[in-house]
Amino acid sequence: MIVLRSVAELRAAVAAARGGQGRIGLVPTMGAFHDGHLSLMRRARELCDCVIVSLFVNPAQFTDPGDLARYPRDEALDATLAESAGADVLFAPEVRDVYPPGFSTHVEVLGVSAPLEGVVRGTGHFRGVATVVTKLFNMAQPDDAFFGQKDAQQALLVRRMVRDLDLPVRIEVCPTIREPDGLAMSSRNVLLLPDDRRRAPALARALTAVVDAVAAGERDATRALGAGAAVLRAAGIELEYFAAVSTDALEPVNVIAGETLIALAARFGRIRLIDNALVDPAVPRA
Repeated sequence: MIVLRSVAELRAAVAAARGGQGRIGLVPTMGAFHDGHLSLMRRARELCDCVIVSLFVNPAQFTDPGDLARYPRDEALDATLAESAGADVLFAPEVRDVYPPGFSTHVEVLGVSAPLEGVVRGTGHFRGVATVVTKLFNMAQPDDAFFGQKDAQQALLVRRMVRDLDLPVRIEVCPTIREPDGLAMSSRNVLLLPDDRRRAPALARALTAVVDAVAAGERDATRALGAGAAVLRAAGIELEYFAAVSTDALEPVNVIAGETLIALAARFGRIRLIDNALVDPAVPRA
């Protein structure tokens, strides 16, 4: 695996892979790798001839400077893990290379960026996500790009952006990877205090309670969410949102009649965690 810093170096590597009729896969990340990231890299390795992993802590998507400062960073470890997962290229540019002096162009996806995370983090968060992902697509020119279901709203936004801008990239959304106790893997998990880490798996249990309620025949979204809310109250978790929304537009759902996204966000002191689950009464539970 090679580590590249500049766009020119990356494009040269892509051109060499393309010359060999290779399929290019991109896994965009902000580093602090865990098994969730590595699962995306392994999936890219299965499908692509050249796997590029980008490592860039994007300041444009942080609305809280303290959150940006706290975000865990260990490039040396990340490089070792990426190589072990089959990456060919680790692209780790500096901020000045992604946002050169005088940078003044942004990409904004309206509609799906407004609810859920958009309410809590503001519209600037997803504008930062859309802008950097567009830039990475232009830099790496991938055939396929891989994202995790844990960030369901982000994945939907990227799909919408690719469709609207006719970007020649296939988006694959891969399953959420969880700890043995159910907690969705996140780079922020390592920042949790011990007591918060013990309580955090209640997020997954709350989602399971909603899934179970729907599987048992509950169709009223408020009552289904109530089953999960009881789990969260018992754990003393501070919710930012807990919602049932449509999977295509993230609009609130009153009756769960088709595929529905159950999404939540919670705060543990200064640390925010998100998680979600898909429910569909028409699909038998595995």
